[in-house]
Amino acid sequence: MILGIESSCDEFSISLYRPETGIVGEWTHSQIIKHAEYGGVVPDLAVVEHLNNFIPLLNLARSNINISREVKKIAVTCGPGLVGSLGVGLSVAKTLGMLWSVPVFGVNHLRGHAFSPFIDIKDWDTLLPHLGLLVSGGNTILFCLDEKREISILARTVDDAVGEALDKGAKLMGIPYPGGAEMERLAKNGDRSFYDFPKAFPKKSDMKFSFSGLKTSLLYRLQKMAEDEISENYANLLASYQWAAVQQLVRKTSQALELREFRSVGLSGGVANNQLLRDQMTLMANDIGMPLLSAKPKYTGDNATMIAFASHVDSSNLFANEENYLTFIPSLRLD
Repeated sequence: MILGIESSCDEFSISLYRPETGIVGEWTHSQIIKHAEYGGVVPDLAVVEHLNNFIPLLNLARSNINISREVKKIAVTCGPGLVGSLGVGLSVAKTLGMLWSVPVFGVNHLRGHAFSPFIDIKDWDTLLPHLGLLVSGGNTILFCLDEKREISILARTVDDAVGEALDKGAKLMGIPYPGGAEMERLAKNGDRSFYDFPKAFPKKSDMKFSFSGLKTSLLYRLQKMAEDEISENYANLLASYQWAAVQQLVRKTSQALELREFRSVGLSGGVANNQLLRDQMTLMANDIGMPLLSAKPKYTGDNATMIAFASHVDSSNLFANEENYLTFIPSLRLD
């Protein structure tokens, strides 16, 4: 059995995974409420919360199974992420590794997201090569996962990630952090075609994303509008803004599908929980007869299950804890 540990940002998560049968259990502590009053994640507060909660989470896991006997490997996120948060997870993993005499391996958090759509699928090698869209607060990446389970980048954002753009757009509209999910809820009451926001890089030859212009366009539009006009068209503004972001993602994914032959297309990362995006990706995939593998909602955010799973299916890309020297890599990339 594998113990997965995830602590790259403001969530501490542990998971128990059996390669033969799948997930045994997962326990996660989220700090969203703690950080909301500050308008974003406060790194020092995240560290304190991790330190306060990892033992209770381990105790919850221990109440279900004798993990000190059952665990044969520990997989822990080593990057990218916040230095302090990563440090807590690594310290816990290495300490438990010494106590239980089991090996500890570092996992690339982004590769965890990349493999997350396959967590509950058996014999998924038949779905490779796979085109994946990884969308979160810090990343917007299109990648190819080939038959050898190697990843190559096809497109990435040149500025803001889509999750960041949604949160910043929500903030401009007076929605408190984290605003992306609330924007999605309120946008359901609006007309997404009411305003025309820019959709960057429409050409197939431009395999990249950009969302900074979208955010700036909203800012300039709001500056030109009277307060009563903003209030009257509040839902329309949100719906149009979100639609522009989603359309850019779907269009660029559709263009990437023409670059080579794929057997599946996938969606992962925190923004993959956006229902409009999931619906539009489903329509696109159905139009071309391609299976869409969307990570389950519980695996879209930061979670330890994807870390444990990746350590098993992506073993050639792990970071070894040789002589207990495994450390964090805050700027680790997917490629």
